[in-house]
Amino acid sequence: MDGATVVFLVIGGAGVAVLALSLLGAELFQLGHLDLPDLFSIETLAGFLGAFGFTAAITNELVGAGATQAVVAAVAVGVVAALPAGFLTVRLSRAARNMHTDATPTRADLVGTTGVVVTPITATGYGEVRVRLGGQPIKLYAKADRPLSAGTEIFVVEAASETSVVVEPVHPLS
Repeated sequence: MDGATVVFLVIGGAGVAVLALSLLGAELFQLGHLDLPDLFSIETLAGFLGAFGFTAAITNELVGAGATQAVVAAVAVGVVAALPAGFLTVRLSRAARNMHTDATPTRADLVGTTGVVVTPITATGYGEVRVRLGGQPIKLYAKADRPLSAGTEIFVVEAASETSVVVEPVHPLS
């Protein structure tokens, strides 16, 4: 392995490292508050350098390391391979930044959920219920207008606070 190949591998490795850091949220390499298009983002530059470095290193070794013509060919092939990689990096990083996420659930979202009593609810105090909100089980303090035993299926009629609810049994006793 000659010196040019090592330089190309270092460029590729540095590009991949910067790309990984920037996609994981590290803002070490941000260009301030410049309003540059995505084409000039750190992710794009890092993706381009990663593809360029590794492709040029492979080409340099295959063509014949050490010759000036091999280095020129390696640079040319590296640039040709890096252009689509940079384009794909722009598209993927834009998609990741603009990804739609659900709103954070609030206590109003608790009203209307069903669940089960896990700690009996007394006539004068609180018990505990488990409901599912956004697919996740949540344990809350609960009170009801009458005592409810553990295992009773409940319906949330009011969210008194972020951690407590007022419930009624799903199957009321007559």
